[in-house]
Amino acid sequence: MKRGTLGALLVGSLVAATAAMAIPVTPDALRDSPTNTIQVSWSHTTRSNGYVDETWWALRDRCAPDFLGERLLCDAIGLLARATSRTFEAKMSDDMGLPLAEDWGLMTAKNSPFIRSAHVETPLGVEAVLGFYRAALAKRGWTEDDGAVVAPDRAVVAFTTSDGPGLLRLVRQDNMTIVDLSLRKLLAATSAIRPAPGHVMLLLGNKTDEAADITVNGRTIKLAAHAGEKLIDSDVAADKLPDSQKIDLSPGTYKVTLKLDGSAAASREFEVAANEAWGLLVGPEGVPLPIRLY
Repeated sequence: MKRGTLGALLVGSLVAATAAMAIPVTPDALRDSPTNTIQVSWSHTTRSNGYVDETWWALRDRCAPDFLGERLLCDAIGLLARATSRTFEAKMSDDMGLPLAEDWGLMTAKNSPFIRSAHVETPLGVEAVLGFYRAALAKRGWTEDDGAVVAPDRAVVAFTTSDGPGLLRLVRQDNMTIVDLSLRKLLAATSAIRPAPGHVMLLLGNKTDEAADITVNGRTIKLAAHAGEKLIDSDVAADKLPDSQKIDLSPGTYKVTLKLDGSAAASREFEVAANEAWGLLVGPEGVPLPIRLY
């Protein structure tokens, strides 16, 4: 190919690409919703008695491009991210022994001597998510107990397993289904994370580089950057938290507001039940990361 012809083709391609970047496109919720990035964090703690404590959290971002060139770029990156997602979902299922619903946008998971738990947020409806978990858990040998509570916007299903009692709780909120799945192991939690009988313990931490305010049940706690970020690593780390980062709650649904310095406040609701212990971390860009500890 002549040098002049090659040069013309390169220039033409560059012009076409530049033009595509400027062509506006009509928003398409189905097309523009695929993930284009995944942020994953993992911690592993081995104790002197041989017990292992593992914690995972992951966030998936979504792509909503305004121009054709951006959409093409999102499509290309999305293919790679979806492949990564499938690998991650398989690893979570194998390592944690808990299934992960598709199209998740946020997930946290815990495997400690006391509990295996997963918190998952997905745009799928309650009926679809409930069907997925019933089938997936049955394959793992979980036996559903009588008395399941199922409604259009929520579900609570108890299970019996060879390792301890299991519980699946689904709540529909802000066009998302919030999934809390847990298997309470037979070993009782230490006093560091064990709530008072009939109550809930909430431990607070901040994984960001900015100071943050967390308001729970009308009470605001100010957290310095990285204050209590290791609370989820083990009950020993949780025990080192100052009392100001430990909140005793009654069972129920609570509005939680997070605000990073220089950013707008974001509010969410979380449901907690008696005798549960939770960690709530301020994650990237002020995203709340709830992690069931007991």
